[in-house]
Amino acid sequence: MTDVIAQLGSEADYLLGHQCQGIRKEMLQLPGPDYVDRVMALKDRPPAVLRNMQLLFNTGRLGGTGYLSILPVDQGVEHSAGASFAPNPMFFDPDNIPRLAIEGGCNAVASTLGVLGSVARKYAHKIPFLVKINHNEMLTYPAMHDQTLFASVQQAFDLGAVAVGATIYFGSPESRRQVMEISEAFALAHELGMVTVLWAYLRNSAFKVGDTDYHESADLTGQGNHLAVTINADIVKQKQAVNNGGYNALKFGKTHPRVYDTLTTDHPIDLVRYQVANCYMGRVGMINSGGPSGKDDLHQAIRTAVINKRAGGMGLISGRKAFQKPMQEGVALLNAIQDVYLAKEIDIA
Repeated sequence: MTDVIAQLGSEADYLLGHQCQGIRKEMLQLPGPDYVDRVMALKDRPPAVLRNMQLLFNTGRLGGTGYLSILPVDQGVEHSAGASFAPNPMFFDPDNIPRLAIEGGCNAVASTLGVLGSVARKYAHKIPFLVKINHNEMLTYPAMHDQTLFASVQQAFDLGAVAVGATIYFGSPESRRQVMEISEAFALAHELGMVTVLWAYLRNSAFKVGDTDYHESADLTGQGNHLAVTINADIVKQKQAVNNGGYNALKFGKTHPRVYDTLTTDHPIDLVRYQVANCYMGRVGMINSGGPSGKDDLHQAIRTAVINKRAGGMGLISGRKAFQKPMQEGVALLNAIQDVYLAKEIDIA
């Protein structure tokens, strides 16, 4: 097991000893082995959706815990194949993507229609597939910041996927169209028994004010989460909040003083707790993204996982930190993330 305290270093007491006061843990529907029975079974989802959600929870090293560790590799479209796979060219071959997820003990692998379709008969029965149906491709010039449907829900179902994922750029001029597209897609996915996952990201140049980037503020991302669960996302993927006060800095939209003086503090766990609260107080699970690969990946991945777990989140979806390394190093990093969720001494703040 990973020595989490050693990896957290000087932040260990700060992150492991904190207790949330503004939104207390007793107010949340927390992840756990009985999550599908206790929370999801109350919803209007068809039985096949409950079955596939339980399959996600039962797979990998975190099987039976109610937490998720997902490997996402859609960056070949989102960032270009060269930018994503040149650091580790073996991942130009889609066969290595589900293999890393399996060897890394993940609950699922998330990727494009092309990647998962090209190896479906080899791996669809070995690890749950999550097909990302829309993307922001990076070859159009000048660059566009929009999500375009690359695949249909039916295609994802036909190749054996148990879940579909999509991105909406909330705050962008195109977001209203994206909401309509993905709401319709999620409705069909549920009819077919598939779990729905929304990348609830923000995208607008006005969200950067001076030197501060509010694309990752608790209040704005929290509202993104609230919109995501409104269109029946079963799981919300969100960037971990690193600041707050986006509404006030932008002088736009509506908020309330209690968001800042009562419900949150500047502690990272409180900021992420507010993100969880906006997922219907945990009735929809929130997973945080792992972020880009860098020089301090192990420390950063464990820190992100600790904050997510203690805030009441449902897990991590981490890609570049894992697949841009040699296979065994990637496996070790994924296992380290999972160790945080397996550690009973790391509790809910």
